Amino acid sequence: MKRFFRQYGRLTLALAAVLAFCAVLPLLFQQSRSIETGSWGLSFRTEGQPPAGNASKDALRRYDAVYLGDESQKKIYLTFDAGYENGCTEPILEALAKHNVKAAFFVVGNYIEQNPDLVRRMLREGHIVGNHTYHHYDMSKLSDEASFNQELTSLETLYRETTGENMPRYYRPPQGIYSEKNLEMAQKLGYRTVFWSLAYVDWYQDNQPTDEQAFSKLLPRIHPGAIVLLHSTSQTNARILDTLLTKWEEMGYSFGTLDELYA
Repeated sequence: MKRFFRQYGRLTLALAAVLAFCAVLPLLFQQSRSIETGSWGLSFRTEGQPPAGNASKDALRRYDAVYLGDESQKKIYLTFDAGYENGCTEPILEALAKHNVKAAFFVVGNYIEQNPDLVRRMLREGHIVGNHTYHHYDMSKLSDEASFNQELTSLETLYRETTGENMPRYYRPPQGIYSEKNLEMAQKLGYRTVFWSLAYVDWYQDNQPTDEQAFSKLLPRIHPGAIVLLHSTSQTNARILDTLLTKWEEMGYSFGTLDELYA
């Protein structure tokens, strides 16, 4: 009988060890897995809490890439993608100035060429102007380093000629399409890749969301450390930004810059 209980005890311990390993295995896999090519995506699980991204924070960190700031602080990092200008940037800049919020604008080549005064204003008012590539290509299809580098460095040159300053080394992949090789090449150029943890469908010009639809996405899903992506082409964003910033402030949030996030 004692022998039976000894064998039973050893079997129980072995089974417990196997179950514990199986419970930890998915987490280990998630943290160590490679980053696959695709479009950046998010999974929101709990209102007011950070979502899960396509890749983990640890996997992205290997390439100086982020999608989320410090989750222990109620701080928002506001970013705008600027593919072209349609009259919305000025009211956006005015709302940011009213609240003393410094944002990051990710611009492309034609934006700088056609709107040099707005780009210089962004710089003058303390905003970061980041690299959204020269032509807004699907960068995951540029597998050779020379072609990839040209998309970023040609925009750097145009920015320097326009502003007299060097472009800050922040990169956002067009359409959020990326590959692990892209992240590696951007890192070799000294860039830090910035994804996002909150966005909504605001880019269709012929189907702009109502104010209520915008607030229904941007208020309940805001979370500590949020990197927010908005499009500067959105009439809705230009119209609601002052109120949106006020509402976020009333919820106890403050605003940080990408420089502060990486520091």
